[in-house]
Amino acid sequence: MKSTKALGNTLLFLTAMIWGMAFAFQRKGMETIEPFTFTAVRMGLAAVVVGISALLFRDKQRTSEVPAEEQKNYRRNTIIGGICCGIFLTSASLLQQAGIKYTTAGKAGFITAMYMLLVPVINFIFFRKKITGLVWAAVLIGMFGMYLLCMNEGFRLTYGDMLVFFCAVMFSGHILCCDHFAPLGDPIGISAIQFAVCAGISMVFAFAVEDPTMEKVRSAAVPILYCGIMSGGVGYTLQMIAQRFTDPTVASLLMSMESVFAVIGGAILLNERMTGRELTGCLIMFTAIILVQLPSGTFHHGSGNGQN
Repeated sequence: MKSTKALGNTLLFLTAMIWGMAFAFQRKGMETIEPFTFTAVRMGLAAVVVGISALLFRDKQRTSEVPAEEQKNYRRNTIIGGICCGIFLTSASLLQQAGIKYTTAGKAGFITAMYMLLVPVINFIFFRKKITGLVWAAVLIGMFGMYLLCMNEGFRLTYGDMLVFFCAVMFSGHILCCDHFAPLGDPIGISAIQFAVCAGISMVFAFAVEDPTMEKVRSAAVPILYCGIMSGGVGYTLQMIAQRFTDPTVASLLMSMESVFAVIGGAILLNERMTGRELTGCLIMFTAIILVQLPSGTFHHGSGNGQN
C-alpha cells in the first residue's frame, strides 16, 4: 500500500515538473510562431497521444458487463464533457499563449496557478458551496502575492499579466467542468476529445487572423513537441494513473508545484531573472495555494491545470 502511494506521489511530482517546464517552452515558441497556430498544433498532438492512451486504458470489463443504456449514457457524457471542457480549455490556452509573449514564464506560471484560489470562490458565488475561513484567508493572501508579483508603478497589471490572469479564470471553469463530467464518462476519453476540440477551434482562428505555414511549425518544432506530447499527452496520462494510488489532497499539493518549476524553467532555459519583490510574491502565492488545499478546507479537487 505504501509503495503504491509512493509511486503515485512520484508520478504526480514528475507531472508537475513536466507542466511547469512547459511555460518556458511556450515562451520560446512565441519567438517564431503565432499563438493560435502554436496552440492548434500542440493540442492536435496532445489529442493523438491521449487518444491512444484512452484506447489502451479502456475498461473492457465495463463494456462487456454494463447494460447497453448505461453504456450509451457513459459514451454520451464522454462526448459532451469533452466538448464542454474543450471550449474552456481553448479559451484558457489561447489567453495563456497570447499573454506569455508579454510576460515571463515564471510569472505566467504563478498567475495561472491562481485558478486554485479562484475555483472555491466561483463555487461559493455561483453554486453557494460553503468554504471555510482558511480558504478565504488563502484567497486574500494569494491576491496580495499576485499584487507583489505583477503590479507596476501606477497600480496596473501589464498586458501579458492581465491576459494570463483571465486564462486562470477560464482554467477555473475548466476544472469545474471536468469535476462535473469526469465521474459520468471516461476521463481519458474526455481529455482526448477536449484536446481535439481545442485544436480545431485554434486552427480556425489561426487561418482567420494569422498566417500558419509549415516553415513556422518547423521553426518551433521543439516547443511544440514538448508542449503537445510531454505537457499535454504524457503529463495528463501520468496524472490519471497516479491519482489511482494517492490521496486527492496530496495530489493537488504535488501538482501545484508546477508553478515552482515554471520559475525554475524560465531561469534555466530562458535566463529569466526575477526581482526580490517578484520572488516574494511567488512565495506568498505558493503559500496561499498550499493553504487552500489543506484538509481542513471544504473544497478539494483532483483535476489538473491548465493544463499547458
